[in-house]
Amino acid sequence: MNKTVFLNRTTPPHIATLVVIAGLSALNMNLILPSLPGISTYYQADYALVQLAVSGYLAVTGLLQLVIGPLSDRYGRRPVMIVSLSIFLLATALTPFAPSIEVFLAIRMLQAAVVSGMVLSRAVVRDIVSADQAASMIGYVTMGMTLAPMIGPVLGGLMEELFGWQSVFALLFACGLAAFILLLTDLGETNQNRSPSMLVQFRAYPELLRSRRFWGYSLTATFASGSFFSFLGGGPFVATRILDMEPSELGLYFVFIALGYMAGNFLSGRFASRIGINRMMVTGCIIATLGMIMTLALFLAGLWHPMSFFGPIFFLGLGNGVTLPSANAGIVSVRPHLAGSASGLGGAMMIGGGAALSAFAGSIMSPETGPYPLIIVMLASCVVSIFATLYVIRVENSLTADARINGA
Repeated sequence: MNKTVFLNRTTPPHIATLVVIAGLSALNMNLILPSLPGISTYYQADYALVQLAVSGYLAVTGLLQLVIGPLSDRYGRRPVMIVSLSIFLLATALTPFAPSIEVFLAIRMLQAAVVSGMVLSRAVVRDIVSADQAASMIGYVTMGMTLAPMIGPVLGGLMEELFGWQSVFALLFACGLAAFILLLTDLGETNQNRSPSMLVQFRAYPELLRSRRFWGYSLTATFASGSFFSFLGGGPFVATRILDMEPSELGLYFVFIALGYMAGNFLSGRFASRIGINRMMVTGCIIATLGMIMTLALFLAGLWHPMSFFGPIFFLGLGNGVTLPSANAGIVSVRPHLAGSASGLGGAMMIGGGAALSAFAGSIMSPETGPYPLIIVMLASCVVSIFATLYVIRVENSLTADARINGA
């Protein structure tokens, strides 16, 4: 693999380019969150329907990942990203002019094409470095892209109050155009072992699904991130309808989870290659679980305050930041020759599970129930992620023992 030269499309991309491209996908998810109640009012639609802009979007991104991975293994990372970002830019330009909530949601689903940046940034990393190095590099990439969900809700909330929700999509278009130009000028092709056909790649899915390690890593990623996606689905409702927060105030409080995620990604980048991805995962899952236990305890104690909800969410972000880079590195390392397909399939499972949890969390929320249904869903997801990680460790220990016996 050639040495990276910034703004040279014949060499592998600079890490900053991967951060920007992956960050655009995160920004598209988070920027509109404070605007959901406003969009509900604008279209006179139920919040549960408008919330499909999150859960439905997640479901579409999950399905797209099933195709994006194999496409990139067949045709290369660069052309797939170029086409995907072109679709995203077109959809983003059209969204503010949607005449009804149904049209708005349909165009919003087209925006999901931007997920290629997040999926293929992981595959690009695995193209150029080893598994443990991939966990560290993915950690650094994710730490950088965390700036998007950190400032996204803040900017989105301010623009919603000052200019209306349509201005949020104008900002998204400007950011997308900048990322597209960077992609064209810096992203060199890293897939040097392309598949002979798409059918070969789709036939790879059974091979991946037969791998117990792939299932373990994917389930860890699914339930660790599932608590976060549940938060995206129900958090704005809790903040605005139960805790009476303004959109801009909600955006500011979102900084807590983003700061935790960034800190977790830094720790992952610093220690994953030394500690190993399995120990990083179990540590992160436990941290996230403790954070959600703290949230539940504060509300049960009668402390109904934004900090009771958003303060401990820092530890959820921290735990996810420690867990997910290692889980994603594990997913793409089970079968290195199928890195793109593995990233797509694992991502589809993760996002699909997140979409289901997000929709479920949004559907069971009401002012009468308070925040408890959301907190319980998030806590349960964290607990399951611990068991999924322990399953991975058990499988690896059994494989190691078998290898020793066969070697003897």
